[in-house]
Amino acid sequence: MSSLRMYNAMETASGAHFYGLRPDGLLSSSASSPRSPSSSLSAPSGDHSLPKQPFVIGVTGGTASGKTTVCDMIIQQLHDHRVVLVNQDSFYRGLTAKELEDVHEYNFDHPDAFDTEQLLDCIHKLKSGQSVHVPIYDFKTHQRCSDSFRQVNASDVIILEGILVFHDQCVRDLMNMKIFVDADADVRLARRISRDTVERGRDIQSVLEQYAKFVKPAFDNFILPSKKFADVIIPRGGENHVAIDLIVQHIRTKLGQHDLCKIYPNVNVIHSTFQIRGMHTLIRDREISKHDFVFYSDRLIRLVVEHGLGYLPFLEKQVFTPTGSVYTGVEFCKKLCGVSIIRSGESMENALRACCKGIKIGKILIHRDGDNGKQLIYEKLPKDISERHVLLLDPVLATGNSANQAIELLLKKGVPECSIIFLNLISAPEGIQCVCNRFPSLKIVTSEIDAKLNEEFRVIPGLGEFGDRYFGTDDYFVPIE
Repeated sequence: MSSLRMYNAMETASGAHFYGLRPDGLLSSSASSPRSPSSSLSAPSGDHSLPKQPFVIGVTGGTASGKTTVCDMIIQQLHDHRVVLVNQDSFYRGLTAKELEDVHEYNFDHPDAFDTEQLLDCIHKLKSGQSVHVPIYDFKTHQRCSDSFRQVNASDVIILEGILVFHDQCVRDLMNMKIFVDADADVRLARRISRDTVERGRDIQSVLEQYAKFVKPAFDNFILPSKKFADVIIPRGGENHVAIDLIVQHIRTKLGQHDLCKIYPNVNVIHSTFQIRGMHTLIRDREISKHDFVFYSDRLIRLVVEHGLGYLPFLEKQVFTPTGSVYTGVEFCKKLCGVSIIRSGESMENALRACCKGIKIGKILIHRDGDNGKQLIYEKLPKDISERHVLLLDPVLATGNSANQAIELLLKKGVPECSIIFLNLISAPEGIQCVCNRFPSLKIVTSEIDAKLNEEFRVIPGLGEFGDRYFGTDDYFVPIE
């Protein structure tokens, strides 16, 4: 126990990667309880907000397809992040006495063989920043060890591996990325024979009988059909270094994103640089002059507009260069229009016009009665707006109520939800959740996601009343003599 205490102290003091298991692989059930969420390394010291949402990866494939090898390679390459591996095999149900009497007739490859409810509870706790006790399953006795378990701590990345992790929708819904490891059936059978005879004490005949009776039918009925849910399919398993490198790069990108971007894939925050942070620092400063506020706001708005245009559809186009060579590029989307939510949204029109020559711009005025923002006062939109991609303009997404009403109007006019790109400078988490939950197919492009809304429904830290500051209709700025 002294070595375990020392390991706990080292683990708490360092941010090193770990595999999710203790050095000895086991912990007695009488050992100290898991660490509380407040002590989880997912949350920075002194941060009383909710723990950061981990990135959950599901890895499945047929028996002996190389799932564990793929998981190990991902873990090794994510050495600068805390990663845990949770095996579905740990959640096998213990067999009853009657089932043990005829164990060769028990189907270990059927979904009912697993305690999916306990698996779900485990992943939910890890996602919320809690440590969990994962059961130990003995494949020789077909029982769980009653006096020991594996302790798995909250981490940046959770890898859930098993043959049937894609079968249950509730489990799939917890995943940010789903990987299917594909391998030739003969290769998988050879690996299974080797593994079960060496590691699980079975003879070749029983392995072959079990494969023909249960394993192959389960693959055909449950595992192979789940391949359609995969985001990434890896042929040749651990031998496919190119695929694994690309997956790791994608995971690193996602880990660098705001948590809401992991939850809502339609939310896009422009890549932050010192220039962008510097401009945000200026426009958020209450002492800035009106001239500088407008200047740096325009610069940021231009970046958001340029980024948002990148999500429009493009067609390939070839042109001849002055040297007589052929250049293969793309052609801009022509069926496009902007719609500004009066009046703050009008501050974004110049940037849109500068990027899109001759673009049509419509207007929507919504009365913001307190927080409701649910009274439509005025609208003037292009007659053929249903045939266009729409860039909806509003610099601040706070509660999301006004945005929702504007989007509802566009939908009534026949604009497909997937053809709407909502552009803003800053967003509150509450506004993003409100809009994305209601309209999951539109895209939101913003330059920063702020911390929260206060009790007055103002974005914190925010930048004040953007429209008044931009158009100079308040007495906040001191006139320059």
